[in-house]
Amino acid sequence: MIEKRQGRLLANKYTHLIWDWNGTLLDDADWCLSVINSLLAERKLQPIGDIEAYREIFGFPVVDYYRRAGFDFDKEPFDVPANEFIRLYHSDESRFRLFEGAKEVLAAIKGMGIRQAILSASETDNLRSQTALFGIGRYFDDILGISDIYAESKLGTGRAYMAKKSICAKKAALIGDTAHDHEVAEALGIDCILISNGHQNRRKLLECGAVALLGDIREILEAI
Repeated sequence: MIEKRQGRLLANKYTHLIWDWNGTLLDDADWCLSVINSLLAERKLQPIGDIEAYREIFGFPVVDYYRRAGFDFDKEPFDVPANEFIRLYHSDESRFRLFEGAKEVLAAIKGMGIRQAILSASETDNLRSQTALFGIGRYFDDILGISDIYAESKLGTGRAYMAKKSICAKKAALIGDTAHDHEVAEALGIDCILISNGHQNRRKLLECGAVALLGDIREILEAI
């Protein structure tokens, strides 16, 4: 179901769509839950009960999400579980999958002549590897990640990208699955379209006031 807000969504408005990756194009929330629960179990800490409980506590900065999950950084530095998470997350490529319909949506948008980019808090090399795995690199003009594993912010990368490409803010939108994506879009001065089947739940996303809140990536074509 598409929920549009404030009448700001216009047909044929956008020349640029900037995609978040994890939880927006890549369907990895269940795998992230499994990985974080493995790290908690190693520390004899209470696991996160289910995907809805995970979506309730997930957020940015990631260090605060880890604290909500139960990690104690008086006992160990954040970079210890952060590095363990990345190693385990990337240990099994069979766990990676795109959301159903994602490839078709990307192809359709490219066919409309709309430029597309990925802007993610994942490392750039990992993004390139994962997009290559699914054969979708050809749909993007640029793949923009960060330089380390700590996923603090992608705002600076987004600002530099928009300036370099001379992108008109009124003709661009960021598509994501978290409140942080909405914060980044607001700071960039562009629209934000959120999808509620990723890493945060619909209740949290409703509070953002994005121009549209979708339940499924396949609703993007109708929304734009």
